[in-house]
Amino acid sequence: MPLSEIATLSGLDRSAAQRLVFTLEALGYLRRVHNTRDYALTSKVLQFSYNFLCAHELLHKAAPYLVDLSSTLGETTNLQELDGHEVVYVGRYPGRHLINVDIMVGSRLPAIFTASGTAILSHCSTEEREAAIEATQLRALTPHTVTDKGLLLERMQRAAETGYAIIANETVLGDIAVASAILDEHGHAVAAITIAVPTTRWTKERVEEELAQHVQVVATSISAKKFFP
Repeated sequence: MPLSEIATLSGLDRSAAQRLVFTLEALGYLRRVHNTRDYALTSKVLQFSYNFLCAHELLHKAAPYLVDLSSTLGETTNLQELDGHEVVYVGRYPGRHLINVDIMVGSRLPAIFTASGTAILSHCSTEEREAAIEATQLRALTPHTVTDKGLLLERMQRAAETGYAIIANETVLGDIAVASAILDEHGHAVAAITIAVPTTRWTKERVEEELAQHVQVVATSISAKKFFP
């Protein structure tokens, strides 16, 4: 994007934005796009995510479980964490079946619309659940997205009772996700294990019957380990 757009989106005046862009370009994090006035990120930015992933203890402990689950079921498995009112993908292991879904490590989604966010929030207090809803713009991402506050709270409570959450077509059309929360030694939900499958091969009923138990077993196994001091 050009400097003018960078200034607008960052909320800085043009002079301040120009100084920051110049500094980031000098450090190698930005580059000028050839024959244009646009700037783009460089691959050096990936160093930040690389350092984060290398130091992520939970990801390292959970990875073998996620890989094994993906290999056994042939479906995509994910590790997601709650960051404010969003869930962030910190681990993603594609299954054997090619699914054209533009989600990768680092992707963010509104927690209340996802199975992983619902599973994590199901272990939170009513006040925390309501705060997550209030912090989210209740705008449907697909024609199937649930935006009613009462219904959102109901399914968080249902997830608290069953130990898992299942959501279909609410963030990505053609996608069904089932998730269960990972707890630390204090019983706090710190992340969630998710299995994502396409509606072309699965139904919600079949996911609940065949896959819900898998995310619960894996989440419980990871939770039983001591990850945190």
